[in-house]
Amino acid sequence: MGPVHGERDEGARVVVTLCKPAVAVPEYVITMEETLDLARARHADHPQLPLALRLIGNTGVTRRHIVQPIEETLKHPGFQERNALYEAEAKARVPAVVKEALANAKLTPADIDMIVYVSCTGFMMPSLTAWMINTMGFPSHTRQVPIAQLGCAGGGAAVNRAHDFCTAYPDANVLIVACEFCSLCYQPTDLEVGTLLSNGLFGDAVASAVVRGRGGTGIRLERNNSYLVPGTEDWIAYSVRATGFHFLLDKRVPGTMEPLAPALRELAGEHGWDAGDLDFYIIHAGGPRILDDLSRFLEVPPEDFRFSRATLTEYGNIASAVVLDAVRRLFEEGGLAEGARGILAGFGPGITAEMCLGRWTNGDSAPEPRLDTRRIVGYSPRHAAPVRSVA
Repeated sequence: MGPVHGERDEGARVVVTLCKPAVAVPEYVITMEETLDLARARHADHPQLPLALRLIGNTGVTRRHIVQPIEETLKHPGFQERNALYEAEAKARVPAVVKEALANAKLTPADIDMIVYVSCTGFMMPSLTAWMINTMGFPSHTRQVPIAQLGCAGGGAAVNRAHDFCTAYPDANVLIVACEFCSLCYQPTDLEVGTLLSNGLFGDAVASAVVRGRGGTGIRLERNNSYLVPGTEDWIAYSVRATGFHFLLDKRVPGTMEPLAPALRELAGEHGWDAGDLDFYIIHAGGPRILDDLSRFLEVPPEDFRFSRATLTEYGNIASAVVLDAVRRLFEEGGLAEGARGILAGFGPGITAEMCLGRWTNGDSAPEPRLDTRRIVGYSPRHAAPVRSVA
């Protein structure tokens, strides 16, 4: 039996808050008009070009940001060179966004107990988390949780895993970083209609946010869950070849809200809420049909998805960073009344949904004094690591 309306049955004594995210997009821009012109010029003889142009035009994306000029993006120097560029761009762009996210949460690197790094557009081992710990002042015993293979659902998964950790360790704080350079996955030889659509849909971005175990203004996380639509693991996928990651997109993907909307309703119902009667919706904007269908299936006004739609329009699909950017837009609209209820959901390969419920809180965001050793229960290093300052 689920809780009565308004009750929490997960971590009832713990207040876990998703603070204001920081988001940055690269300086190079490609507009919708330029995208359509490129498609016409490069694929003039493609038998399904009119269909691809129509699909791209229907995305509602007005512009996207990319890490290289378009003439460089359209080249393919090889997977090794592409991945080296991914690493260089990540190291160049992540620190400023992380510093802003920490400032938004009124914390420092010394206050962070775990870093969740999400990216599906490049590969590093060790993860960028190791480089961050070594160069940005995070304690050497900071937990590292890299998430790669959930694709666009990774942003929601990062929020949920941060929620789980802070529920288990109420004094903990978790830093989330989403680094997506989708343009580095462009494959000039892939000519399926789904790939051509993707070439006009995805953009690049870096986002970061802090989940605080105590205090903070933002979304107080209360319940989360995952759901995988059976038999759909090949609908969104990478084919990993000598030339890198080749994105595979099944034509049935736009219809996935029909099986996923009931999962959102069930999660809300278990919490005593009605998924069609909430105050805010932070939804992964994979494309306009996802938002349109979810509006219809949940019976909520299209305006309720304005944060997600704005991300799609201005940045394109920025993969795991979408949900964090949509949360940022909620903050910048002025936030909400204390206790306003909402849902956050990311969708990606599997087909997987990562969902959570929360309420807006204007709670005290002043940090507690940090001890020399970890405050979280169950982990106490023999000697405190020296705390390095951020350069």
